[in-house]
Amino acid sequence: MNELVNILQSNPGLIQTGLDEDTLAVAGGMRQTTKRISIKGGVFRKMANGKEIGAIEERFMNVIIVKMAHDASRSFYAKGYKEGEKISPVCWSNNSKTPDAEVPNPPAASCDVCPHSVRGSGANGTGTGCRLSWRLAVVLPNDPSGDVMQLTLPATSAFGKEDNGRWPFRSYIQMLASHNVSAGRVITKMAFDTNAPTPKLLFSPASAVPTGDFEIIQKQGKSSAAEAAVKLTVYQVDEGDAPAPAVEEPVLRKSDKAPVEKADDVAGLVKKWGTKKEAA
Repeated sequence: MNELVNILQSNPGLIQTGLDEDTLAVAGGMRQTTKRISIKGGVFRKMANGKEIGAIEERFMNVIIVKMAHDASRSFYAKGYKEGEKISPVCWSNNSKTPDAEVPNPPAASCDVCPHSVRGSGANGTGTGCRLSWRLAVVLPNDPSGDVMQLTLPATSAFGKEDNGRWPFRSYIQMLASHNVSAGRVITKMAFDTNAPTPKLLFSPASAVPTGDFEIIQKQGKSSAAEAAVKLTVYQVDEGDAPAPAVEEPVLRKSDKAPVEKADDVAGLVKKWGTKKEAA
C-alpha cells in the first residue's frame, strides 16, 4: 500500500475519475454506479443502478450528446417479458450486423439472414423478434461536467423521417452533419411524440453549446462512463426497462434539410428531478 501511495504522490495523473472495464470486472463489488435516462411510460426518469431516483413532468428535456454508438445494436429474447422478471437476451450484436463473439449459440452467422430479424417474426406476427436500439451518452446542459448518463433509444426513436422540424435520432444526426455541425456542439431537445402508441422521442437543436464547455464535453466523451454507456452489455438490466412491445420497425429514410427549430430554454432542468428514497 505504501508503495502505491508513493507512486500516486509522484504521479497524480494516474488517479482516474472512472476505472476501465477489465479492472471493474475483476474488482467485482467495486463497480461504478450506472446512471441512465429511462423513457418508461412516456416519462423522463433518472435511474441509478436500476433504481429510479427522479423524474420530471415535462414532455421534453434538453441534453448534450457527448458520445454515440456508431451503429445500432440488436438483442433477441427467447421468452416474452414479464413485469418484475429479470431476463437476458440469448443473442445480441453491438453492430447489428453479426452476433457478438460472446454469444454462445447464435441462431445465424449474420443479422441480415437471421430468421428473428425478419419482419413479422415478433410477438403476434408483428415487428421483428430481434429488437434494434441505439445507445448514447448524454449530460445536462446546465451541468456539463456532471453525471454522464446512458440513453437507450428503441428503433422507433432511432429511425424514421423528419416531422415538422423534429427528427428521429439517426435522421437528426444526418441533418446536423449536412450543416457541418457535430452533435456535441449543440444542445439537443428531446421531446415525446404524443401521437405514438409507445414511448418515442424526436430530436431537434435547441441552442449552441457555449464555447467554454467544448473542452469539458470532449473530456466527458472520452470518460469510462461514456464508453460504457454506448456499449450493449447483456448483464445490465434496468428495473422496469424491458424489450419494447413488438411494433413495425420504421424504414430509415433520408430527410431534407429543414430550418432549425427554436426550442424552449430549459436550463436548470436538473432542479426538477424529484428524489426518492430507496427501499430499505
